[in-house]
Amino acid sequence: MPDWSSRLEELAGRSGVPGAVLGIWADGEQLVAPYGVLNRATGLEVTADSVFQVGSITKIWTATLITQLVAEGKLSLDDTVVGLLPEAPIDARITVRHLLTHQSGLDGDVFTDTGRGDDCLERYVGLLGKVDQLFDPGTAYSYCNAGFVVLGRLIEVLDKRSWDDALRVRLSERLGLEHTMTLPEEAILHRSALGHTADGVPVKTWNLPRSIGPAGLITQSAGDLLTFARLHLDQYAEMRAPQVPFPGGAEGVEAIGTAWRLYDWSGRKLFGHDGETVGQLAFLRIDPEARLAVCLLTNSVNAPALFEQLVSEVFTDYVGVAAPPRPEPIEGGAAGDDHVGVYERAGVRLEVERRGSRLVMTYRVTGDRLAVAEDPVVEYELYPTAPDDGNHFVTRSAPGQPWVPLTFTPAYLFTSGRVTPRRTG
Repeated sequence: MPDWSSRLEELAGRSGVPGAVLGIWADGEQLVAPYGVLNRATGLEVTADSVFQVGSITKIWTATLITQLVAEGKLSLDDTVVGLLPEAPIDARITVRHLLTHQSGLDGDVFTDTGRGDDCLERYVGLLGKVDQLFDPGTAYSYCNAGFVVLGRLIEVLDKRSWDDALRVRLSERLGLEHTMTLPEEAILHRSALGHTADGVPVKTWNLPRSIGPAGLITQSAGDLLTFARLHLDQYAEMRAPQVPFPGGAEGVEAIGTAWRLYDWSGRKLFGHDGETVGQLAFLRIDPEARLAVCLLTNSVNAPALFEQLVSEVFTDYVGVAAPPRPEPIEGGAAGDDHVGVYERAGVRLEVERRGSRLVMTYRVTGDRLAVAEDPVVEYELYPTAPDDGNHFVTRSAPGQPWVPLTFTPAYLFTSGRVTPRRTG
């Protein structure tokens, strides 16, 4: 077996990631390999039981709680949300299934801070009447954090306790997890990571508002995340049933299950999810046939390059497959002016302009997201990937980082799993 600790150290150093933990569970055998420091300002080293924010991997925990409530007969996936939660000011056609599969049409990146009280989710949902409906429910896919806050509020109403308490009682305590938490006052009792920018500078904000909890606020160790992955190897197989195709198939994602992303890696069917908060990125991939679960927790926005190389090597060693190659720019590709304009959704304004033979996209954080944005304005060069198409492009945050696809239509720009409507141009 390769020395994964040494390989993590080599690749993390090359990628500029200050701290990380690699976790591997392979049919009964577990490895947890720590690397680096939790915070460059303090120099505190990463240990196997250090805790990192896992971001949107939290959505799988929330979806698991919903699945438990379905099994208990407290709701069905095709119930309308307003039928269960009449006070929710959202489209009456949206169902629980739409929320779980990002098909609700709600403008999803709403990061409104509604306080630290146990009523924060209730107050957040009450404000959704001000949020745009991007498309009719069930007609498209667009990644939606707001929808998972609504699911968290449904859990509170049906389970008669806060989302945080429901998660602790129904999952953390039953699984015997001692390094999984949702609140900063709990995380501070552990060796907790802080995010870092691309330049390796510690971020100024530790976490997102409590109101975003069900969409992305779990902090935990790699060992605890692997225990949760094992739960899904043994139970809840229905959550891996494909619900909706994933547009574009980036990173090998071919469909969305009940919150899970479903991957095809050279014929092997995996499931998993990623997460990102303020300078912390987490990744989880699971091969049910091989009974293999791999996670990588990091404290740097430079983590994508580390993940793709390291986890591909792990899967190649165990099952003989690597992550599929990403689309790359074509040589000499030029772009027309059809896509020049402004695209906007909650929290983000994308301005596409021509500079010479290239399109350049200026990414501007707006609204409530400004409170947690380390780099509120970033420019990206767009590179065509299909010479006879003109609608498909890629970009990346820095040399050496993975290419990220973008697709233009007359009505919107689709990237990072999100629909961003065209406003001008």
